Amino acid sequence: MRHAILRSVDGLSPRWGRETLWRRLGRTVQLSLVGTILLLGGATTEAQTVAALPEASKVEEGSPAKPVAAWTAFCARMPAECGVDVSEPSLVVMTPRIRDLIARVNRRVNARIKPITDLAHWGVVDRWDYPDDGFGDCEDYQLLKRRMLVERGLPRRALRMTVVIDEIGEGHAVLMIRTDRGDLILDNKTNAVLSAPRTGYTFIKREGQDGLAWVTLNGGASPVATANR
Repeated sequence: MRHAILRSVDGLSPRWGRETLWRRLGRTVQLSLVGTILLLGGATTEAQTVAALPEASKVEEGSPAKPVAAWTAFCARMPAECGVDVSEPSLVVMTPRIRDLIARVNRRVNARIKPITDLAHWGVVDRWDYPDDGFGDCEDYQLLKRRMLVERGLPRRALRMTVVIDEIGEGHAVLMIRTDRGDLILDNKTNAVLSAPRTGYTFIKREGQDGLAWVTLNGGASPVATANR
């Protein structure tokens, strides 16, 4: 490489002094090194940032379970929303960008939808549907969050509708995001993205990742409905 540079120098016009050219070549090399250092530094910073993301515990799953009746009715109306594509990843690979996306979608839906019971909204105790009219209860919030995250590139298979018993002992629905750093929970009661233990809820069951059957969580008994706003 050095011989090639010297031969190029010899072929240049006399107005180009060797010292001037060597200064310019040195400047080019310096800039190249700076660019390389910045690139490597950015990669290192990204790795450090990912490592700094909070870990979340994994919610242990058990035997197959039946979904609540309102989910079965929702799937009858919208079967494409309930199928499981086993070719999709079962976990979201967490990055700072993905974490920020999840938090933004959670905040946006929580602010956009107005809470209302299914009885007041639909005239039935429990109905799962998209809150396209701007009103809904817990599961409707989570269905919309799931749809928005799928539209933004997250695998549906890793976004699981989940039934819990909440802080007042009622059935409640949240969205569980299964990630390589643990399970994260999106809830219409808070804008915070939490690990399961931090919610204070008792986790009962969620959508399965390998078929239409749901799976039990922590051996919990299932509520009849998720009617809590």
